[in-house]
Amino acid sequence: MTTTTLFKIGDIAKQTGVSVGTLRYYETEKLLHPAERGENGYRYYGTETLEQVQFIKKAQSLGFSLEEIRHILEVRFSGEKPCELVQDLLAEKINQLENQIQQMTIFKTELEEYRELWGKTPDDQEFSREICPLVASVPLKASIESLTPVFQSI
Repeated sequence: MTTTTLFKIGDIAKQTGVSVGTLRYYETEKLLHPAERGENGYRYYGTETLEQVQFIKKAQSLGFSLEEIRHILEVRFSGEKPCELVQDLLAEKINQLENQIQQMTIFKTELEEYRELWGKTPDDQEFSREICPLVASVPLKASIESLTPVFQSI
């Protein structure tokens, strides 16, 4: 007869370095499932929960969202290996990063052009109504188009 070791949420938190609040959040997001609830209402988790929490933290460090992690765990718990899914998600992340790098490089070039142009602008202009004449000289449509995609992804 084997006995299963069960842990309270505080024990899981101590062993994984993840806060109790975060573990509860993971449970609401269906990333963790208590093995059982005691008569006292406490949640009890099996040893596999320790592995799941470590997996979640490692997957997050690779840039996977909790939704993606949930999908990976669902595939695993259905009895399949999720490695192909993980590779597809990783390839998608790499493509997203390449696009962000490209957008940020373009934006950086624009900022460097403004720095160079504004460096040649004399500072002896009289006080004007604009908060800063340098920023006021930037076309609004161009700046919004170049800033929006970069900062939405950060």
